[in-house]
Amino acid sequence: MGRESARQRKQVLLYATARAGPRLVPPSARILIVEDSPLVVDAFRVLFTEAGYEVDAAATVAEAIERGTTKRPDLMLLDISLPDGNGLEIMTALKERGSLPRATLAMTGHNDSKSRRICLDAGCVDVLIKPVPIGELLRQIERHLA
Repeated sequence: MGRESARQRKQVLLYATARAGPRLVPPSARILIVEDSPLVVDAFRVLFTEAGYEVDAAATVAEAIERGTTKRPDLMLLDISLPDGNGLEIMTALKERGSLPRATLAMTGHNDSKSRRICLDAGCVDVLIKPVPIGELLRQIERHLA
């Protein structure tokens, strides 16, 4: 996504915080955000931290594999398009290491049945189409961590 201005980052953070809404499930989980946009990571980090989740982030396939192995998350929010490869490579690597999270939600801009099937076949529990509405994102996370 490139470099975002400080003003854009602040606007997204304020929007994310304001849109979080009430929680349905008490937090006790660790979420790994795999996303190469600092703007999106910052917004999700604020949103999930405010909701009470423990949050970690990775911007590359290599970083996500390392974090997913050493700090095994309960849920991984996975961008499919990363600078150093396909996000689904992370699923394969974590599976080989016995470190798959309890649930992985794929995020993609491709709204077609083939992309969805590839993500589900790789082990993702659901596929979210970008831009993901914040309320829907939180509902999905709570659903899969309940």
